[in-house]
Amino acid sequence: MKITEKEVRYVAGLANLSLSQEELLKFASDLDGILSHMDKLNEVDTTGVEPMAQVLFDAEETATLRDDVERTPLSNAVALANAAVSGAGYFKVPKVIER
Repeated sequence: MKITEKEVRYVAGLANLSLSQEELLKFASDLDGILSHMDKLNEVDTTGVEPMAQVLFDAEETATLRDDVERTPLSNAVALANAAVSGAGYFKVPKVIER
């Protein structure tokens, strides 16, 4: 499967990125490599393999998930304490969408 320059430009536009011609060619090549790898993975015979909801499994003491413990939520003041700019109880950020 070959990804086109037009498709790379479309995805870059969705991400609000301006790419040079060199970057377009590099990303087209990278994305084409990823899609080719996915095609190879799709060829693998997975009959008899049960679907998994997550990669982790019930491993008792070796499980890497922490216990779900109820905690007091952050107050608004604490959450905004390290904000570069805040006001009216919210983080303030510059406008980035110009469309």
